[in-house]
Amino acid sequence: MSDVVVLDVLLYGVPIGTLTRVDGDRTLFAFNDEYISDENRPVLGLGFKDEFGELITDFRPTRASVLPFFSNLLPEGHLRAYLAGHAGVSPAREFFLLRALGSDLPGAITIQPADGEAWPPDVHVNQDDGSPYETTLRFSLAGVQLKFSAIAEASGGLTIPARGVGGSWIIKLPSREFAGVPENEYAMMTLARLVGIDVPTLKLVDVDAIGNLPEDIGRLQGKALAIQRFDRLEGGIPVHMEDFAQVFGVYPDKKYERANYRSIAKVIAMEGGDADIAEFIRRLTFNTLIGNADMHLKNWSLIYPDRRRAALAPAYDFVSTISYIPDEKAALNFSRTKRFSEFSADELAHLAAKALLPEKLVLDTAHETVALFHQLWQAEKTNLPLTREIIQTVDAHLEKIPIARGSRDTSIPGPHK
Repeated sequence: MSDVVVLDVLLYGVPIGTLTRVDGDRTLFAFNDEYISDENRPVLGLGFKDEFGELITDFRPTRASVLPFFSNLLPEGHLRAYLAGHAGVSPAREFFLLRALGSDLPGAITIQPADGEAWPPDVHVNQDDGSPYETTLRFSLAGVQLKFSAIAEASGGLTIPARGVGGSWIIKLPSREFAGVPENEYAMMTLARLVGIDVPTLKLVDVDAIGNLPEDIGRLQGKALAIQRFDRLEGGIPVHMEDFAQVFGVYPDKKYERANYRSIAKVIAMEGGDADIAEFIRRLTFNTLIGNADMHLKNWSLIYPDRRRAALAPAYDFVSTISYIPDEKAALNFSRTKRFSEFSADELAHLAAKALLPEKLVLDTAHETVALFHQLWQAEKTNLPLTREIIQTVDAHLEKIPIARGSRDTSIPGPHK
């Protein structure tokens, strides 16, 4: 096999650049001339723009890993190891993982060999000699939890594709380590929708009812969470998106570092309007109230409905993590602090000032969210699929949050969006 291997990077099915692997396991990324010269080009990512909004075209080579933007398209941890094993690729060799998984990545990106002869979905490349071999590699999205893309059947059921092409639903399987994670996320996402947060369609399904689950994941029982993909329209048409690790050029293993909620808010304010700012504050407040200590950079995303302008993507991964792992801190700094016990009106005012957000909008949204949360939590917590332990943990947690103790007006009829 030649020392030089080239992959085409496509956006909405149109080639926009290349990833080239050269001797020494270095990878080079370059936009093609057509994309550079197109004044109406679709946006690949905010991180590819300079301070003046112009396209950045000069990139340093990377070794083993690809650029952070592309690295964040790949799964992490045990999920990466599982899929890499199926593809016959070392988990650390991201270039070859992208070649193996590139047919259905998050957003509107696809990656394929530059000769135009993409490997069939069930044929992948042996990392030792480059020869193709057959395996069944089902598609799985970026992240840590074991999850797969699935297709909705006419009967109403969900089936995981056998040959690597993803569907319009995400199936998140039960955790072997923590009980009731799908139920926890379903409950918190349902509550978030009631609060007024933009939440995709979701449902709990029996694991036994999911068709074509890989046999080698072992026997799983109970419920899985099915979430309709917001990066796919009817007919599988892709909608581009990027998470904030991609926005900030941060590798996945640094998703708890290099940025904070204030810096996320600043980007959202620059790219969107008051509605996006209010939605961000609503989500930040809600996740603080439920004790989600894992809202890192990859759990916030932008979406490009018109291919050029960014908007805050629908919500995902809302889980009360303190119900499993006690934690007094959020994943990132709010503005000056990570401590849940210091999430106050003063901390939010500081965030607003530093991120150049309208303070009144920020504080009004936070107080409104807290009031609605108290009202809905008291009414719904025993109706949601939550254990008594989770309910008690959240109840105790709410007493520690200054803004939650100070806003118990339940007369507010609903969110203003």
